[in-house]
Amino acid sequence: MRTPSSLPTLIAGLVLLASPAMAGCTDPPAPGVEWRRCLLEASELAGADLSRALLRDASFQRATLTGAKLVEADAIEARFVSADLSGADLSRAVLRSADLTRANLQRAVLVGADLRRATLFRADLTEADLTGANVAGANLSGAMLGGARWTDGRRVCAAGSVGNCQ
Repeated sequence: MRTPSSLPTLIAGLVLLASPAMAGCTDPPAPGVEWRRCLLEASELAGADLSRALLRDASFQRATLTGAKLVEADAIEARFVSADLSGADLSRAVLRSADLTRANLQRAVLVGADLRRATLFRADLTEADLTGANVAGANLSGAMLGGARWTDGRRVCAAGSVGNCQ
């Protein structure tokens, strides 16, 4: 039987259990890291393994993520404005409504990525692999697509393709 004096402690414990986990914005890069709503602008994350990481609403503006592994990362509404993701593996990453304006995605692997409603305005997707990617509602205005493998997995965009795969 609980005494009235133990009730506040019990309630405080329940409140702690019910509150959402806070992102560890200073945690080192690792598979499954939780960087939700973190400001990681201009971060040096070349070659980092961020597979299955929770990156929702995080900001990676001007960050260096060359060759990084973001397989199955949850980056809904994340901001990668002017970030360098060249050669990065974003297979099956969820990038719905993400902002990739002017991002360097040269030779990036976006196989099966969810890019619905993502902003790829003036992004460089030269030689990227978009096989199976969902680009419904994505803004590809000014995006460089020369040599990119298109979503059907068969077509390769012609050199000089901008805004759509020619």
